[in-house]
Amino acid sequence: MSLNPKDTLDTMLGHLGFVCEIKEIQHDHGLTLMVYTAEKDRLIGRKGELLEDLQLLLNRVLQSKDKAAAKVQVDIEHWREMKDDGLAHRVRQIADIVRQSGRPYQLEPMNAYERRIVHNAFANDPEIQSWSPPDDARLKRITLRKRPQHQQPEA
Repeated sequence: MSLNPKDTLDTMLGHLGFVCEIKEIQHDHGLTLMVYTAEKDRLIGRKGELLEDLQLLLNRVLQSKDKAAAKVQVDIEHWREMKDDGLAHRVRQIADIVRQSGRPYQLEPMNAYERRIVHNAFANDPEIQSWSPPDDARLKRITLRKRPQHQQPEA
């Protein structure tokens, strides 16, 4: 028996004393639960830490009832969306510096979610590639560097 993600989140937040409205938003990459509340800053927490914990806990609860349950993203009044857009914009500006200088640039340590945003931003870029070291650290640094140019054979 699987749980309804929206109802489960609503119950969790109710037990924590939050009064909120939750809307479901379907994307190609899955479901986002958008939370609207008068106490958004309290629910987001410092640098989004409480929001991350809430999302992790929700997904653990859902997957404890159904191992095949898809991961659900939780956002609070578009905070995560704006933060993600800001990150993508900032790394594109850094990539312009790498393009001009030709020198690699090492970004600050990031969690897996943030690294995925960066890697996706450069997945189809013909000039810039993103690279992470292959270790198991929770926080890793990404390096932006110019892609090697393949020499065209002269005719």
